[in-house]
Amino acid sequence: MNTLKTFKERLTKGEPVYGPFMKTGDPAFVECAGHAGFDFCILDMEHGPVDFFTLQNLIRGAEASGILPVVRTYDSSETAISKALDLGAKGIQVPQIRSAEEARKAIKAAKYHPGGERGVCRFVRAANYSSTPRSEYFETANETLVILQVEGKQVINRLEEILSVEGLDILFVGPYDLSQSLGVPGQISHPSVIEAIKTITERAGQSGVVTGVFCDTYDAASLWRTAGIQYLSWSVDVGIFTEACKSILEKLKQN
Repeated sequence: MNTLKTFKERLTKGEPVYGPFMKTGDPAFVECAGHAGFDFCILDMEHGPVDFFTLQNLIRGAEASGILPVVRTYDSSETAISKALDLGAKGIQVPQIRSAEEARKAIKAAKYHPGGERGVCRFVRAANYSSTPRSEYFETANETLVILQVEGKQVINRLEEILSVEGLDILFVGPYDLSQSLGVPGQISHPSVIEAIKTITERAGQSGVVTGVFCDTYDAASLWRTAGIQYLSWSVDVGIFTEACKSILEKLKQN
């Protein structure tokens, strides 16, 4: 069971954690990932078709199968962040963070006082619809993970400012958008992309911030583990299913 407490303990010990992006709206896919043993899943509202009504059931699927539900919000707005957390997300992954100011805004939206200015409501799923004692809920709610996603080369020049923002748990590097900003769109194994991610990881480590990255090959996963990246997003549910289907068909046609 990947509770938030054990998840954080593993990161503190320097252990890697693995989880796929989930773009389908079917909780069964989330449960499959949990039963398979993945540590977390990223429920994708930025590039997936999921709405908030569907999201609550995906989070239920994660809780039922022991996988930590992280929601990639569709943007950095207060509404996008607070609604995901109200539904029971144990972490939010906010895309397209470009400055310390944007980082502070996202963290304020994710935390109650004294860490932020999140809109207050106890009658939500995360508070068991008000059955959780008030003092307990507001304390535990502030323990949820805040993951900020940086995706452009301009961020490297502002990295120290972003890393100094209090309340940041994980800095996630989006390699595809980074490759585009470096003039090599889609070439996530290009030397310039690898060098940029290594630079970000090294600086984050010096600031005591865990780094995350997307990867979909075993070589890439090995490379980034060796570089010190702990939060490893492994591929996407629809991609995993597609590749499994292809592999099955190839083997069937060989027989």
